[in-house]
Amino acid sequence: MTVAIEYVIGRAGLAAVRALDRDVIGQAHRPRGAAGSVNGWVFAHRPSNRQRNRWVASLLEVGPGDRVLEVGFGPGIAVAELVRNGAGHVYGIDHSGVMLRQASRRNAAAIRAGRVTLINASADRLPAALAGPFDAILAVNSLGFWPAPVERLADLRGRLAPGGRIAIASQPRCAGATAATSRDAAEEVENLLRSAGFTQPSTRTLALSPPVICVLAIAPDPDDTPQTLTTAPSRRVGPTAG
Repeated sequence: MTVAIEYVIGRAGLAAVRALDRDVIGQAHRPRGAAGSVNGWVFAHRPSNRQRNRWVASLLEVGPGDRVLEVGFGPGIAVAELVRNGAGHVYGIDHSGVMLRQASRRNAAAIRAGRVTLINASADRLPAALAGPFDAILAVNSLGFWPAPVERLADLRGRLAPGGRIAIASQPRCAGATAATSRDAAEEVENLLRSAGFTQPSTRTLALSPPVICVLAIAPDPDDTPQTLTTAPSRRVGPTAG
């Protein structure tokens, strides 16, 4: 059923998506069922989505020995790009079974080669198998859906090797989003990362409409990290999937 729906939508093109009801469009949080399969197809084929994911993957500058974790891999675009860029092993979690199936098909060869491991799990319940240490972690347009984002980020920091990199990307999708909206999102993500114990946050921008921001930061040596988290900003980064 899922494959048939993706085939029909693929033949019809993105114009067909405009005719879909709210149940399809509103599944950015957790794509599921037939409507979720359609959403996954849109995520994978919208040019801006593909460009955004490939750009974020390139910013991490992965090498052959790097172990990388993506939180919320969606249809697996960034996973595939990290493999092409030479990452040693790419791990990923997503809480949508639909996205797991689509990403697994897209990265089937790399999974068979032992270079990719994809798991159906949520950001607040990472399996013990993903304890790390990782050399890099990324999340593209998923932070806004995480409960208690500072706690989640602090947990991810603990799974990075000292000096490991994290990349948190966001392209605001709220009505009327502008470059100013993206700048506000960047400032908030930087604050969240500092609150979670990361250091050296810096923001890169991809000139789409609205702009995509990606905040890069470093996991310090645990001996240099405060034992208690600082207070997080009261405002959260809004949902931005799609």
